[in-house]
Amino acid sequence: QVQLVESGGGLVQAGNSLRLSCAVSGRTFGSGVMAWFRQAPGKEREFVSAITWNGGSTYYADSVKGRFTISRDYPKNTMYLQMNSLKTEDTAVYYCAARTTYGTVYIAKAYQYWGQGTQVTVSS
Repeated sequence: QVQLVESGGGLVQAGNSLRLSCAVSGRTFGSGVMAWFRQAPGKEREFVSAITWNGGSTYYADSVKGRFTISRDYPKNTMYLQMNSLKTEDTAVYYCAARTTYGTVYIAKAYQYWGQGTQVTVSS
């Protein structure tokens, strides 16, 4: 059984940084895509960033491009999201997601596995 466990969320002031982690257990992903999505209260879950597991290609939503950096540590089976210059509008629950095949990275339904989410709150 694949498990994704997020950590690193918290409360920060605008302009500061946080780093989220997503640890994968249950299997080693030799291929596929891992991603971060987020969901703010009253809003739909939205794509934040994705990375191909073996090639390291990265994708970002326009709203976070230049501020967030996605990476993965292959031996540790862990994905990260470095979030800099945080804004109040980044406040949301952040979810880690994974899929074992390649394809569109932007659609939540395309991902097979999900973490439980970690809250990120950015205050002004």
